[in-house]
Parts: sequence; structure tokens; C-alpha cells
Amino acid sequence: MTSAATPAPPHSGSSSARAHKQLLDDQRDERRRTFRRPQRTVQTTLANRTGLGSRHLGFGISLSSGFFAVFLLWRFASQWERYPNPLPTLAAWIVLLLAAVVTLILVNRLPDRMPTWLFLAVLALGEVVVGLDLAGYGQGTAAGTYPTAAAAVGALLAVLVSVRRGREIVAATLVLGAVIAAGSVTAARYDPELMAPAILTIGLCVLPPLIGASVVRGFRRIVQRELDLVLVQSTISQPSSAVGMLASEELARIDLDAETLLDDVATGRTALPLSSTKSAAAAMLATQLRLHLIEGRRETWLYHALTESEFLGPAVNLDDPSGLAGQLSPTQRDALLLAIWLLISDTDGAEPTVSLVFGPFGRTNGHIIGEMLRFPIKMIIEGVPRRRVDPETWQAIRVVGPHIDSVRSGHLHVDIECSIDNPADA
Repeated sequence: MTSAATPAPPHSGSSSARAHKQLLDDQRDERRRTFRRPQRTVQTTLANRTGLGSRHLGFGISLSSGFFAVFLLWRFASQWERYPNPLPTLAAWIVLLLAAVVTLILVNRLPDRMPTWLFLAVLALGEVVVGLDLAGYGQGTAAGTYPTAAAAVGALLAVLVSVRRGREIVAATLVLGAVIAAGSVTAARYDPELMAPAILTIGLCVLPPLIGASVVRGFRRIVQRELDLVLVQSTISQPSSAVGMLASEELARIDLDAETLLDDVATGRTALPLSSTKSAAAAMLATQLRLHLIEGRRETWLYHALTESEFLGPAVNLDDPSGLAGQLSPTQRDALLLAIWLLISDTDGAEPTVSLVFGPFGRTNGHIIGEMLRFPIKMIIEGVPRRRVDPETWQAIRVVGPHIDSVRSGHLHVDIECSIDNPADA
């Protein structure tokens, strides 16, 4: 059995090494494109985002950005007398405060994502605020007046970081910052001493939503990785050979179609003998069922853990033609999966790859009951220097079996001697 099996990296020849690396990158990109999470699993993990803490994180970001807005409001009040006509800016603050209150109420009541039409409405209100504030700001050249309500729109955008995509918030923030920067330039204020407050205003505008989007993105990535690990760990308790979550959903669909066809025949809705169309449909269902049963005898728990993982699948290559991974004990399975996970997730920069090769079998005398079965597991790790491997990773590998590690051709090689109980003694 092979899951995107790839030969070991070549030990000589720079051109061959580059070709091998390109092949691995192409395979990784292809697996990312073809990855498909079971629908019921997606619905389960996304059913309650509040329980995962993202809503609380959004509330904290909104509260923090509120302090920026309060500071800008105080700044507006302190420069009130410097405005030739402060009414447009006052109107901008009134619109902004009303929009912020309504947005906070709606965000707290939304079950998941903010609808696009509502997001566009908030952006439109932000444009009105920016227009009114810049109108009041640009009516005169009095020194010491700067956009305040327009800059506070950034705090309004920060409220939306937990209910909209980060790229949308970043794009709106950059546009807002560019408009405020352009307004500062076109106001014909060339005094160098006034440049620092203008830069501060732009910073107060763009920093809250950008930092908030970055924090939420990092939080979601951590949560998705942990959820993915929990999902793939469910494969540890599977038999040595079984179907995965995707195949289980497909089998449920085939079973429903077959039950519907048999019920139609039993109740007389479908006459016998079957028509050519019905016969072809029945033959297709039988073929699909046989294929799934055959695959279930060839695919081990580790194969399903890798193919059903959004993070492990593109980065791990499995070569296990004899299905030896299915013979590991639950403790060894958990330790091996944890070791792979730590190698893939605890790195920065270049994406690492792990190649696993199982077998062949060997024998050694062991328990009193009978003989232990022994086989090697070779791990070839690319993109992770040995000094950066977490100690917990080595501890997990030792649970699988005694190991020897070495660095060859720039790759970390770990040779594990795995011993298992003889299934014949069970």
C-alpha cells in the first residue's frame, strides 16, 4: 500500500536532487488541491465557533480598538476650536458611533459569518464617516487639526476581524490608510513639524485592524491544527485494515441507494425484470461496494490518518506495501502519529516533508508466549535540522521502538526497530 509514495531523496547529483524536490513540491500542491474533508466532520467542527474561543477573542480585539477610538475622540474635542467649521467632523463622529453600536450588536448575534451585504453596508458607513471628516478637516489650514473620525474607522474595522476574512479586512484597512494619507498631503500642510502627528494618525487608523486580523489568523490556524490532530487521532482505534471517514460517507450513500432500489422492487414500484437503466444502476452500486471493500483490506489506519489530514497529507509520504502500520499497538500508533505531527507542525519557514518506509519483516525471540515480530521503520525528514527537533518528538519515537538517527545528504534519517506481538499468538 502506498500513499503518495516517493523514493528516498537521492544522495548525489544536484540536478537529481532539484528534480526530486520539484516532484515533492508538485505532489504536495496536488494533494492540497484534491484534499476533501468529510462533510459531516466539517459541520461538526464549525458548529459552534463560540466554544472554540474565537468570539471571545473578537470581543477582546474590539475592546482594545475601542481605546484607540476614545483617544481619537478626545483629540477631536481638544482641537474643536481650531476647526474653521467643526460640524462635518461632528456629524462624522455621530455616524461612526451609531454604526459602531449597531455593528457590535449584530456581530454578537450572528451565528457565524457576517453576511456580505451587511459587511458592504458597514464599509459604506465608513466611507461616509471618512468623507465628512476629511471635508471638515480640509476646509481650512489651521495648524494642529488632523483627521480623527476617519482614523477611528480603523477601530470599526477591527470589530469585524472575527466575522469576516482577514484579507477583506486588510484590503479595506489599506484603502482607508491611503485615503487618510492622501488627505493629509492635499491639505497643503508642508510644515515638517506637523508630519509626526499625521503619521501617528495614520498608524492609529491602520494598526488596530491589521493587528487584529493577524491575531485572529494565528488563533484560527492553531485551532484548525489542533482540531485536525484530534480528527486524525480517531483513526488510532481502527482495525488493522478499514475504510476511512470519506469512504464511510460514500458507503452510507451507496447503502441508501441500494436500499431504495430494493424497496422499490419489494413494493412493486419497480417492475421485474429490471429495465436496462435500473440494471445498470444496480451493477454500478455493486461494483462500487466491491471496490470499497477491497480498498478497506489494503488501507491501514495510518493511510487514512494521512489522507484525511489537511496538514499531514501534503507533507508526509507513506510507503507501506505490506500494511505493517496496521500491526502496531495503540500506544505505538499514537506515538508515531504524534512524532510525525510534531515534526511537521513545530517548524518555521520552509515546509518540511517526512517519508515513511515500513518493512520488511524480521524475527527475534522475545516473549514467553512466542516470538516477537520485528520490522524497521525508516523516517527521512527534510527541512527540519536535528537541533530543532523537539525532545518530545524523540520521546514519542522511543515509544515506537529503539532508533538510530543520522544526517545524510542534508536530510535527517531515523531508523526505528519496531517490535510487535505475533498475531498468531493472539
